[in-house]
Amino acid sequence: MAVSRHFLVASDFDQTLSFNDSGLVLSEIIGARDFQEKVEGLGRSNLVQQGGELAYLIRHDPEFRGVRREHLIETGRLVRLRNNIPALVEFLDRGFDGHRFSFFVISAAPREVIQSALEGIVAPEHVFGTELEFDEVTGEVRSIRRVPAGYGKVAVVEELEARLGTAPDRTIYIGDGSSDVHVMLHVNNRAGFTIAVSENTQLSRIAQRTVLSDDAFSVTVPILEQVCGWGVGEIRALFESSGLTLQQWDKARTDRVVVGDPGDSPIVIGSADEAVA
Repeated sequence: MAVSRHFLVASDFDQTLSFNDSGLVLSEIIGARDFQEKVEGLGRSNLVQQGGELAYLIRHDPEFRGVRREHLIETGRLVRLRNNIPALVEFLDRGFDGHRFSFFVISAAPREVIQSALEGIVAPEHVFGTELEFDEVTGEVRSIRRVPAGYGKVAVVEELEARLGTAPDRTIYIGDGSSDVHVMLHVNNRAGFTIAVSENTQLSRIAQRTVLSDDAFSVTVPILEQVCGWGVGEIRALFESSGLTLQQWDKARTDRVVVGDPGDSPIVIGSADEAVA
């Protein structure tokens, strides 16, 4: 009898399972202006952990102070999700060939937004987002209990590993941007596996694989190939058995080279393997 291998699969939400930042959607609902400029300003000031900007704005920006639970739920309903998230979650829940997967979402987006967006797809208890307290009288946000941004994501990953009883080398993390750097470094340092779903230059130096696709199910490609040792034919057959077609899979080695004159900064040469599905 084959020994079951249990993996924790953790994914970011904004621009990993969705196409845009939920903060932009919330801004449109409440009529707040210049969301992106405010986020960039907070990033330059280093006032908050990367990824935690929306939580900061909700508590401190006058245009966001009136945010209520119903605004967050509506935001989740309007967020545009990547294709085939239900197929991905169902596949991981089902497992295969002695492999078991527990899928969780870890994001600095408000928990109400993520749960609303993924209602009927991901169980609410499998969602870790920013936890807000609401005033019972006004309904407005009164305080912030927890923000899973930066090292906060690391804490959630360790909490889940302890809860599930999984070893650190069986943690798989999927993310898209600078706010995922800390947790990806943490997972890599403990022999886990990391997948980037964007061309973010910071992540390209850290993530073990990069998958560029509009389809959430595409992240199964590096998991099956590198973690489970499957071949191309087996992976294509798996897609077909899930009612999907792997139409294009281009693998390339990308070298990023910056060359300057002798008196300039040192030459930087970096490379990364990418799978484009």
